[in-house]
Amino acid sequence: MKVNLQNNNFTTMTDEDLVQMIVHSGNTSLFGILYDRYAQKVYSKCLGFAESRDVAEDLTQDVFVKLYLNLKKFRGESKFSTWLYSFTYNHCVNYSKLVLKKRRREEDLNEEYQDLMADEEITDEEIFALSVGKLQEALGQIDAEDKIILLMKYQDDKSIKEIAQMLEMGESAIKMRLHRAKKKIVEIYNSL
Repeated sequence: MKVNLQNNNFTTMTDEDLVQMIVHSGNTSLFGILYDRYAQKVYSKCLGFAESRDVAEDLTQDVFVKLYLNLKKFRGESKFSTWLYSFTYNHCVNYSKLVLKKRRREEDLNEEYQDLMADEEITDEEIFALSVGKLQEALGQIDAEDKIILLMKYQDDKSIKEIAQMLEMGESAIKMRLHRAKKKIVEIYNSL
């Protein structure tokens, strides 16, 4: 069903009628009318959940993308604006849960790292003092993930921050993995 926007004045249609036309036609221009009507309200709701205006803008865009994909679920049992408010609220709550879960995970990793650091720290000098032949043999016996972190740090001379960016992980997670990897390599080295 092709909709001619020039012959009809869709901007005066009710939200509910617009939704039905969008669902039946898939016309994104009609969806643009809904977007124009509600973008600021959705943004304001998202801003209450977001850490910054940029994040609120991203959340707003996410809401409208998901909204477009889920318009057929609107049954008309309430006003569209009420349904959209609920839709936006649920999206933002889910986002907040993910952020909280990520923060808790980072805190847990940081605590785990602090616990590991309470163990005897293996210094860079100790790593550099290992003989090359025996070290290569030990490297062949550790996990690939540990080997990558050790090689990035000691062979490629990458900082913790650079490794974290390259592996898309937090710096505390990299510090913890590096600490474990150094401990493993020394244990294996000493057993050879």
